[in-house]
Amino acid sequence: MHWSLDVTFNEDACRVRTGHAPQNLSFLRRIALNALNLERSLKRSNRQKSNRAAMDNNYMLTILATCLSHHHDASNASCQ
Repeated sequence: MHWSLDVTFNEDACRVRTGHAPQNLSFLRRIALNALNLERSLKRSNRQKSNRAAMDNNYMLTILATCLSHHHDASNASCQ
């Protein structure tokens, strides 16, 4: 997973080193990476998907909707 985070978000170049910020940013990057992996309408790399989401709000909403629907489906399955 470290390689994927570094390639997608250039994690090794991050200069944040104090307090809880490094752990918090790492946690948010992992969430974002999982959301990008779940979204399958665009056949591109995670880095390209991330860049497109940064420029296109509709695509960002598509990623978030996919992530939320997957989470909703998983929680319904565990409740049955």
